[in-house]
Amino acid sequence: MQYIDHYHSPLGNILLAADDTGLTGLWFEGQKYFARHLDDTHQEKETPVLKKAKSWLDVYFTGQEPGFAVPLHFVGTAFQKEVWKLLCAVPYGKTTTYKALAQQLAAEKGLAHMSAQAVGGAVGRNKISVIVPCHRVVGVNGSLTGYAGGTDKKLKLLALEKADTKQFFIPQKGTAL
Repeated sequence: MQYIDHYHSPLGNILLAADDTGLTGLWFEGQKYFARHLDDTHQEKETPVLKKAKSWLDVYFTGQEPGFAVPLHFVGTAFQKEVWKLLCAVPYGKTTTYKALAQQLAAEKGLAHMSAQAVGGAVGRNKISVIVPCHRVVGVNGSLTGYAGGTDKKLKLLALEKADTKQFFIPQKGTAL
């Protein structure tokens, strides 16, 4: 059974989802893939996991790094779960690239190469936005592409974390907008 709750952030309303194991979803209302894979039989109820996620967001949206973790329950393929775990290791206020994540995953698996596009696909299917910080991943050229919540929110989240954003840009065309 999944449970849902709502959170009002400075960047817009957020829908949270959790099961008995951990947080399964965090989406900005209206974003691409909004509530995808949410159980049809979900129930609106503030569970301990959802309460902890809301407390985490309270701290985060003050511009501080939360000093505690929210239990997470990744629902996806084995490859997606590996990528999402890498995302969780990207430090607050820092960024990485799809290419760097691909190289890291390849090294962990003992492979000579891993597709940055495949990693980007897994990053784009992250259902637990913000807490699993896919907004910290940028194109190797500094392009702020690939954020389901929108590139404007991605830039605002990075600015909130005081990440160095002066080399980044929002592309005007492309399939990853």
